[in-house]
Amino acid sequence: MTKIGRYNFMAEPFHCDCSGRLFMGHLGNHLLNAADFHSTDRGFGMHYLNTIHRTWVLSRLAIEMVEMPQQYTHFQVETWVESAMRFFTQRNFRIVATDPHAASPEEPNEAYVYGYGRSVWAMIDTETRQPADLLAINDGSLTNWIEKDYPCPIDKGGRVRMDDNASLVRTIDTYYNDVDINGHINSVKYIEHVLDLWPIDWHREHPIRRFEIAYVAEAHAGDRLSFFTEQVSELETCIRIVKNDDTEVCRSKVRFG
Repeated sequence: MTKIGRYNFMAEPFHCDCSGRLFMGHLGNHLLNAADFHSTDRGFGMHYLNTIHRTWVLSRLAIEMVEMPQQYTHFQVETWVESAMRFFTQRNFRIVATDPHAASPEEPNEAYVYGYGRSVWAMIDTETRQPADLLAINDGSLTNWIEKDYPCPIDKGGRVRMDDNASLVRTIDTYYNDVDINGHINSVKYIEHVLDLWPIDWHREHPIRRFEIAYVAEAHAGDRLSFFTEQVSELETCIRIVKNDDTEVCRSKVRFG
């Protein structure tokens, strides 16, 4: 088994937006599924962790795309662990076309690369909801799978900086479909709710080039989420999400083309 996992997906038509390209939220799901497949195959996935009252939680995610796959396009998500510390691990992604006609115009013998992703994960105790030592799992076997040399040429991203003058643009309720297996609001649901802040006509004309999000605190079904935005430029916006007790839940930044 190699350090890099490679998993096949397809841009199913009902997972595509009005432009006929894969929703960013569904791409996010594919990345998280690839991460789960990779970790499960190598002995540190959620299937095993749940037996010892541990689970993975996503802390940060950045996705940078040249373009999104069109409907019916077959593509592959590659994923690997770049580094691991006591409480956090960094995992990268590469999204490549698997259709023969989708070779790179610059490198005809190479697959076309749609984009890359970077993520940071933490492990928590499912009973206390507190951070857990991920290097203690199976005597630190996760470190055997670290791959430092496979390229992921996108910025890791940092803290999304916003001031107190951000504008409240929307408040929403959360329900059953927002909640994941860990009992809190699903990581990808935040992506979908953020991108809903722009109208369909905007999305028709402005493809998403980079999406990044940092998760700060948990929210649960029934929490009301308020979205504050701050414009960086015409094509770049920062977003802060706060739940009803004024706890900041996450921050995001979106850059359009």
